[in-house]
Formats: sequence, C-alpha cells, structure tokens
Amino acid sequence: MSDLFEGLKQKISGRELKIVFPEGLDERILKAAGRLAEEKLLIPILIGNIEQIQAKAKDLGVSLDVAEIYDPKSYAGIDELVAAFVDRRKGKATEEDARKILLDENYFGTMLVYLNKANGLVSGAAHSTADTVRPALQIIKTKQGVSKTSGVFIMVRDDEKYVFADCAINISPDSQDLAEIAIESAKTANMFDIEPRIAMLSFSTKGSAKSPETEKVAEAVAEAKRRDPSLVLDGEFQFDAAFVPSVAKSKAPDSPIQGDANVFIFPSLEAGNIGYKIAQRLGGFEAVGPILQGLNRPVNDLSRGCNEEDVYKLALITAGQGL
Repeated sequence: MSDLFEGLKQKISGRELKIVFPEGLDERILKAAGRLAEEKLLIPILIGNIEQIQAKAKDLGVSLDVAEIYDPKSYAGIDELVAAFVDRRKGKATEEDARKILLDENYFGTMLVYLNKANGLVSGAAHSTADTVRPALQIIKTKQGVSKTSGVFIMVRDDEKYVFADCAINISPDSQDLAEIAIESAKTANMFDIEPRIAMLSFSTKGSAKSPETEKVAEAVAEAKRRDPSLVLDGEFQFDAAFVPSVAKSKAPDSPIQGDANVFIFPSLEAGNIGYKIAQRLGGFEAVGPILQGLNRPVNDLSRGCNEEDVYKLALITAGQGL
C-alpha cells in the first residue's frame, strides 16, 4: 500500500496545496490533518469553532501551526462567499438563503474550493454521502463534457493495482454514462501510475449473448472510443475474458485487451458494488476510495466508519486530483 501513495506524495509535496476538512472537531480528522501538515504534504483548512478546534487539538497533542481554521459564523470573507453562491445558484437562492446555507460546514467548505481558496475537500467522517456530494454538485458541478460524477475504487493487493468503477454513485448508467465513466477512470488510473487498459464488463463477451443490457455496454465501448481514440479500451467482456489471457485468446482473439485489463467498468452500481466487495473480502484486496471523479474540482467522501489512516489517504488522493 505504501507504494501506491509514495508517487502521489512526491507529486504533491512542497506545492502547499490546501485541502478543506469541514469536520474540524472530529478526532480522526484532526490527527490526520496534523500528520499531513507535519509531513509538509499539504495545508489543512479546518472548519468549525476555532477555540474548540484548538483546544481539542491541544488535548490530542496535534500541532496546527500551519493549518488554517475558519468558523462560518465569524469568517471575514463571508460576503464574497454569499455573493458567489447566489450567482452560482442562478436564482435558486436569495442572499438571505445563502447566509443560512453557508453556515453549513460542507457548503462553506465547498465554496472555498469553488473560489480557489482551497484545492479540494474531504468530508463524510460525520456526514452522509448526500451531505458531502450535494454541495459539490450544486456549486462545483461536473466538468465540461461530463454529465455525472462517478465513484471508483483503487483495488490493491501487494504489487497489484486495479481500478473498479462505478461502485458508488450511478445506479443504472446508460451507454453515454458508461463511456464517461471509462474516460474519467482512465485519468484516475494515470494519477496512480496505472497505464489504463480498460475493460467494459457484462455477462457477454463480444456478442456471445444479446440483450438490451449487453448492447448498452457495446454502445458504451463505441462511444468511449469515439470520444477518446487514444484509449486502450474494449468490450463487452465477461470478467474472465478481460482478466485471464487464455480465456481472452479463446473468446476475444482480435481484441487489444488480452487478459491484461487493469481498469474495469461495471454495467451497473449493483454489479460494481458487489464486485469490489467480493475482491475485498474474498480476494484480500484493499479498497481505496470511493474516489469521486468528473467534478470540476476534487471533493471526496469518507465513510462514517473511517479511521485516521483513511482520512490521511483520501486527503492525499484529493490533493493529487487538485494538481
């Protein structure tokens, strides 16, 4: 696992990237933020009551010398955030609405990212996924050409590294969605020095079965290739045809993917979620994520059952996305 993050640390070290942690009073957040600051990997921005955060950090023996701490109730630049929020919501929020909404730590932190006062945001230790993702979708929004955000896991076991998507967000993606997910997943793979070889998965290999479900994946393959002809990508594949060279030789002899795929795009959320958990629990892989992709600026969601190490790693990933 250390190898996975070593390259990432080298990329972000010394750049003074700023990551927002809206849950500034959470012990796991404070400890991880202290480590990240001490190792000079990034500058944490902690959101919450300043005196309470400082007192809790002192009790935990965490130095916040290089951290920034902001309380939405007393933030000097709140007028700028309010005006920008009203403008961004285009008539869906008045100034009065904005002042109330921006008291919420996630909305406040997301506005800091939107206004380039921070490079990314990590939340979810004490908030639901919806609480973390909703402000990002309303304020930061998806990149041009991307209609939906998606969630990937980096699956790691010893020297093996794979990307699984979408395992977190889109319940029933259509062919356009799957093409987008494939293209964005390739970018995520590159961030971890994984040269992407993408398999679009199904219960059919190259037309061995015909149904609306398999045709959706075949259409996604064509669309992804049209959008980015440089990608090494093919499908539709059953998993064994994508992963086992002897099966690929038999089932898809003319494919550029010959049992050597390392990025796997699942046809639905249920397939992706089940697939990554099988690899995690039966295969002994560590699942790093979910990493949200497709947004204009990086925002990532922790599990409420996370530990300090999870916060530390996801902050590194978020900083890497912000480069």
